[in-house]
Amino acid sequence: MTPRLAVLDDEQRMVDILAMVLRREGYEIGSFTQPSAALESLRTEPFDLLISDLKMPGMDGVEVLRRVKMLNPDLPVILLTAHATVQTAISAMREGAFDYVEKPFDNDELKVLVRRALDVTRLARENRYLRAELRQQYALDAFVAESLAMREVMDLVRRAARSRSTVLIAGESGTGKEMIARAVHYHSDRVGQPFLAVNCKAFAEGVLESELFGHEKGAFTGADRMKPGLFERAHGGTVFLDEIGEVSSDFQGKLLRVLQEKTVQRVGGADERTVDIRVVAATNRDLRVEVAAGRFREDLYFRLAVIPVQLPPLRERREDIGPLAQHFLAKWNAELSRQIRGWNAEVEAYLLKHSWPGNVRELENTIERGVVLARGNVLALEDLLIDTEPDSAVREGGDRPADLQSFLDQAAAERIRTVLKEVHGVRLEAARRLGVDRTTLYRLMRKYRIGDGQGGVDTP
Repeated sequence: MTPRLAVLDDEQRMVDILAMVLRREGYEIGSFTQPSAALESLRTEPFDLLISDLKMPGMDGVEVLRRVKMLNPDLPVILLTAHATVQTAISAMREGAFDYVEKPFDNDELKVLVRRALDVTRLARENRYLRAELRQQYALDAFVAESLAMREVMDLVRRAARSRSTVLIAGESGTGKEMIARAVHYHSDRVGQPFLAVNCKAFAEGVLESELFGHEKGAFTGADRMKPGLFERAHGGTVFLDEIGEVSSDFQGKLLRVLQEKTVQRVGGADERTVDIRVVAATNRDLRVEVAAGRFREDLYFRLAVIPVQLPPLRERREDIGPLAQHFLAKWNAELSRQIRGWNAEVEAYLLKHSWPGNVRELENTIERGVVLARGNVLALEDLLIDTEPDSAVREGGDRPADLQSFLDQAAAERIRTVLKEVHGVRLEAARRLGVDRTTLYRLMRKYRIGDGQGGVDTP
């Protein structure tokens, strides 16, 4: 969209010159010689920038600036003056002017200043938009929480977010611990500041210390430059320490000092630097058990667990399974430009019966896989490619078992056998018809023992 600029000067000739210079740059120009007319247009029309003369009869540029900021605080204003002084600059900047230009002005200088002002405001708009998107994405009301257990978690998170206390989120893998951590941040007064996350399990001890605390040049082999750590870079914001239960006892002591003193010392450095951070930690371990076993410091546990949040596994919040599945179906329909309307009764039974050891992450992966592989506009069991160990009834070719998972395994094995027979054992064609790659087909054939004398075809 072409930027629209408003130009205000009591001299028509100056307005014409400015308009000509800026139109050549591709901008749309609104020209004004009366401050009242300019303010009325700024009130009713969208403009991206105002360039105003400072000395005008009736209403000077500083008063125009004040009124513009009341109408639109984000609109940048550049003032033109033939009497530039230090006091003029200070006064203009105090009132919120982006900058000022002394007459007679250099055309190129003015054009550079206009581009810079537009870039700054564009970035500000984009940041506001992204913050709004993030707030919406991690809005507590957007979380699926039909079950009483999750409603209680959301209420706790809502109250915790308003504080600056450390939060410890515990729960099995896949329960959404990082989502909760981000929700804490985006509902706090630190929302405009960094949210930086680190998986403590992903780093060796020495590397983790350097990653979080930073290091000085020459602190160790390969440290060819100084590097501020994650704690310093997150100043004013939130640090999310995932898998905190995996860190060594030596590191636990150093982390405890950061939480107590709000200072960090870089590896190889002597100076301590003050940091303003909020720490949210997460673990899939029971840290109270780790404390009792002597593997986790009790004083660090109590520092982290000022506000403890326990996320229930999906199998304990079954009221949420259906709404979550619908949410993921809508998400992946949009992502993949599909129009899957829902799923059949067998899929519904599977979703509600399955124990979901991978929790919400496993559920989302299952729905995504179904949306990718679905042949029609309703998900069927074969679209989900259920991958579990086959029941003995499937291996032995007995009657259909009453257990749902065993039934699904047997149905999958029968489907693969049928397709292989239809294509005369050509596995590449069978994989294409089944909607899987050849490697997946081979794995499923091995899993269900198809092609080893039990009715399968082993033609390559």
